[in-house]
Amino acid sequence: MKYYINALTLFIFIISMGCESLVGLDDNINVNPNNPTDTEYQNILVTAEVGQIILQTGESARRAGIFAGTHTGIDRQHEGYTTYTVTTTDFNDLWDDVFINAYRNAVLTQEKAEEAGVTGVTTGITQVLQALTLGTGTALYGDIPFDELADISIDNPGFEDQTAVYGKLQDLLDDAIANLATGTGRPASGADFFFDSDVQAWTQVAYTLKARYYMHTRNYAAAYEAAQNGISTFDNSLYAPHFDALEASNLNWQFFANGTRGPDLVVSDFIISILNPGSGSSPDITNYRGNAKTDETARYNYLFESNAVGFQPNQSPGAFAGQTTSAPIVTYQENLLILAEAGLRAEGFSTGLTQLNEFRSFMADGGYLENFNPANLQYDAYEAADFDTGGIENADGLSAENALLREILQERYVTLFSTIEVFNDTRRTQSETAVRVPVEPNVGDRLPQRFIYPQSEIDRNSNIPSPLPTLFDETEVNQ
Repeated sequence: MKYYINALTLFIFIISMGCESLVGLDDNINVNPNNPTDTEYQNILVTAEVGQIILQTGESARRAGIFAGTHTGIDRQHEGYTTYTVTTTDFNDLWDDVFINAYRNAVLTQEKAEEAGVTGVTTGITQVLQALTLGTGTALYGDIPFDELADISIDNPGFEDQTAVYGKLQDLLDDAIANLATGTGRPASGADFFFDSDVQAWTQVAYTLKARYYMHTRNYAAAYEAAQNGISTFDNSLYAPHFDALEASNLNWQFFANGTRGPDLVVSDFIISILNPGSGSSPDITNYRGNAKTDETARYNYLFESNAVGFQPNQSPGAFAGQTTSAPIVTYQENLLILAEAGLRAEGFSTGLTQLNEFRSFMADGGYLENFNPANLQYDAYEAADFDTGGIENADGLSAENALLREILQERYVTLFSTIEVFNDTRRTQSETAVRVPVEPNVGDRLPQRFIYPQSEIDRNSNIPSPLPTLFDETEVNQ
């Protein structure tokens, strides 16, 4: 396994974002921008953050959505993914998105910055990016390389147990938080296009990531504690910015509205039925989650549209998959729902209900939606009686705690739509039959449990796990 700067990604981003031209300076006049052999740390940071956008909001997220029941492939390769017909070569590019485009470039940023005498905040930012990348990688694939991964001289880095990786991710995020706290060594202005070196925002993202990974391992008490220091305002959410240049457009828009593959994929009838309030247009109106205190019309209109292909993400300006709409990666709304679920599991019913109502208050003011009609928006606070037997959230006689947990898990399912976290949730809660979101396999009787190792890694790394796990083999933390 060898890792290099993805020069094409760097070049496309610099052109599409309108950054200063690589050949516009006298001392760079003979530099080929398509084939850089070396560059300053701030340029690699740009590349690492672009790589994060590709990983978190591109094909990996769509594939995870298929496996989690939010998307349905109807043609070509995506139809095969929906029937769970996959091969190792199907994951070559997705593996590279983790370990080259995102991870390796974050490591190179840290190394080049340290060579230039820049540490502190810059180191902390790169460590958060590394933790976000490898946390995504281990969640999807299970055992992955970790300690030996950053050393480019090692051709065959060893794979480490998933549980051990999660522990090391917590240590990495602790180091990141400490480095951010120094307040010194900020990257060059404009290099960090996510937050422009806002230490508070990066620190809160790091804590939300700690909470996310504690959720993955079902350490709910630690997740609740970490999330209390997590993202505290919507403005501190980590979103991928997008613009009207083609290469800088929202990746969902590029796929569905501007690509030849858009007709290959639709949003599943299942998630449409959860949010669609129209009895004439819903695939199954009995699944609608609205009630006397909840109107999902505004959110449904923001997320989805019905077109000649079927139900797809809404590609209109200002909608979820609009060309310039920013895409969620680590958000305030996720942190609120971690507080709700982890608070319920670790602290009890009262804490869970209070935290869920904090989320509902956020949504009542529009939440993460754009261009919505306030008349179509209702998220009134729930009361404890709503979860008692016969209450509006408990028609089937669950315990109040389970009824509340079911509501929170369903809220996570729709709020985190089109992120990899939905797939992580479906696997984490698969044994909790009374409360889990009832995603059913598209074929057979088993849901996918992981991304499989790619052929490129099987061919090149003698340390690849043996026997190779299949699509239906649970990862360690989900057993």
